Amino acid sequence: MSDLLLAIDQGTTSSRAIVFDRAGQAVSRAQEELTQHFPSEGWVEHDPEEIWADTLAVCRAALSQHGVTPARIAAIGITNQRETTIVWDRATGKPIHHAIVWQDRRTAPFCQAHHSKERETWLAGKTGLLLDPYFSATKIRWLLDNVAGARERAERGELAFGTVDSFLLWRLTGGRVHATDATNAARTLLFNIHTQQWDEELLDFFGVPRSLLPDVRDCAADFGHTDEALFGTRIPIRGMAGDQQAATVGQACFEPGMIKSTYGTGCFMVLNTGDKAVASQNRLLTTVAYRLNGKPTYALEGSIFIAGAAVQWLRDALKLVKHAGETEELARQVQTTGGVYLVPAFTGLGAPYWDPLARGAIVGLTRDSGIAHIVRAALESVCYQTRDLLEAMHADGVSPTSLRVDGGMVVNELVMQFLADILAVPVERPKVTETTALGAAYLAGLGIGMYQSLDELTHMWQLDRAFAPEAEESRREALYRGWLDAVSRTRSRS
Repeated sequence: MSDLLLAIDQGTTSSRAIVFDRAGQAVSRAQEELTQHFPSEGWVEHDPEEIWADTLAVCRAALSQHGVTPARIAAIGITNQRETTIVWDRATGKPIHHAIVWQDRRTAPFCQAHHSKERETWLAGKTGLLLDPYFSATKIRWLLDNVAGARERAERGELAFGTVDSFLLWRLTGGRVHATDATNAARTLLFNIHTQQWDEELLDFFGVPRSLLPDVRDCAADFGHTDEALFGTRIPIRGMAGDQQAATVGQACFEPGMIKSTYGTGCFMVLNTGDKAVASQNRLLTTVAYRLNGKPTYALEGSIFIAGAAVQWLRDALKLVKHAGETEELARQVQTTGGVYLVPAFTGLGAPYWDPLARGAIVGLTRDSGIAHIVRAALESVCYQTRDLLEAMHADGVSPTSLRVDGGMVVNELVMQFLADILAVPVERPKVTETTALGAAYLAGLGIGMYQSLDELTHMWQLDRAFAPEAEESRREALYRGWLDAVSRTRSRS
């Protein structure tokens, strides 16, 4: 009997596969860390072939544990690192270049050269986004202009573009399906979120041929079947969403005003605004939360580029810890950071600053500062950046009464308590913290008919722990003023 759902969660630093039962409980899982490539300052790349090999390996591993077999999988859901850009040959399926990762800043000169208030208004009016290297369009343009013969081949219809979801779908279906979903399309700067179509004016501005682009479908839809050779049977693919939108579904944030924040490589706060695409006046993004039955639900989003990646930096670059799990114990060795702030602007600053040329800094060091202070400052930086986003939402007229959190960092109770303290709102951690993968599974379940409605999913959400604010207002505000001062020192002066 097909009674399980397989979620593929292809993230920035790892590829995971998790099998869920109908109640949303994980049955089996497998994970592989993904190699990061930094070919030049501010450039970040992944090898698409490694992404594919790892994804296939973790799927097979998850399908071989605890009595799970491919025949038991009712459907597959895919969720992915968004904006990361891959262009491949339609005939061979081979990428023409490494994937350009969402964090990559190589197209900052193009964005600066074409920036104007009028153009920003024009782009935001169509896409809800800003002209920034973060999004896919300028990355596609760079590939077409810098890989020999790529633009000519694209014009002849020989190449295909996709974010990671689309590339994996192509490989999973043996090249039969070139499609994406509305949430991933909405992060390209090429998709009109109001008409729900690729926009010819945007394609012309960025110099992207229409023939490159995938078909855009609902988040719960027919995305074809896996090639039988991969798992020994054809498995329906019925769900797809970008990672932050999938987490919004996994957190059951289905009512306008509900808000979640995911702490993975970056940090992303998403506020459901219902059927209204609310235009932010404070440099947040307007985006598609999910699209079901042809009807989009919109969201305001704040995007932070570096959250868990700061811990990875402590481990890999500074060698201050051997494992991410050590950071909480180390940070608890000191009561405070002693005035130390770490601003992890390693690839610029995201919302609400949108400064691609900002660079990271550690400020406030004294002779007494030690490793524990720096580690604690790195953890607290995630919370301060979340406060930046919440302040922007407050300025847009939104005042949430609680925040649902998920992602790898939420197991760190020191971070969660500090988050509640600096935000002055309760922080709610669910029992299932792998909500990105869970959201992909839920979408696949909706697509295959295992679930009948969003109300059904709402009743499945379960609270693990709520963290109530404990800090005094004077201390909270003094700490935040220190953060804002530290951020001001990292800003570009151009």
